Amino acid sequence: MSMRNGKVHSVTCNGADVNKPFKIFVGYDPREDLAFEVCRHSILKRSSIPVEIIPIVQSDLRKSGLYWRERGKFESTEFSFSRFLTPYLANYEGWAMFVDCDFLYLADIKELRDLIDDKYAIMCVQHDYAPKETTKMDGAVQTVYPRKNWSSMVLYNCGHPKNRILTPEVVNTQTGAFLHRFQWLEDEEIGSIPFVWNFLEGHNKVVENDSTTFPKAIHYTRGGPWFDAWKNCEFADLWLNEMEEYMKEAKKKIQE
Repeated sequence: MSMRNGKVHSVTCNGADVNKPFKIFVGYDPREDLAFEVCRHSILKRSSIPVEIIPIVQSDLRKSGLYWRERGKFESTEFSFSRFLTPYLANYEGWAMFVDCDFLYLADIKELRDLIDDKYAIMCVQHDYAPKETTKMDGAVQTVYPRKNWSSMVLYNCGHPKNRILTPEVVNTQTGAFLHRFQWLEDEEIGSIPFVWNFLEGHNKVVENDSTTFPKAIHYTRGGPWFDAWKNCEFADLWLNEMEEYMKEAKKKIQE
């Protein structure tokens, strides 16, 4: 699953290569296959730029010899640590994005790509967040730690020298604190993105008549409508509508 491409000279805009599809790596967990498909659909449907969506599948990474760490008791998904292979999988070139599969995009990904600034090693929404729940999704333990949710959607400057530390060896052996808190970086190397791009369902709030608070990407971090226990969570209707649209299109493709 290592994407090795020949180098091509091309034009960049705000650090993003406009001649190549923008690479988006999405965390994949077999229990959340539908969430992945709906997230993918929501990005593709609204994107005005070419994108390449690549699932980070742990079983594939293991077969390729890129991932071998044992699953810890606090890992609620299969991509808890494999997400940090993003710069490696992008061949340490250009900018790429990682996002959890429990997102629903409501805006054009070009708007997000246009926020890219080459002076940063990574960019993310810098939440100040302490979850109230002790469990999430299908009973997984809800852990609390500094920079909680920062790593759930990250724009990686894959060519930044600091990100070369994220080798398979480091991703497989380093602590959760080192990786999820971005301890290989200085604070000033972490750029900030408006919270509406990682709008935490149940935590962030829409302010009436203030369009700057309307979500551009909803993150169902506690659990989404694809789990029975979260069928009635906030913004469930938006996700279910997107799911129905995805199902109709998928059915149509099978029939063609």
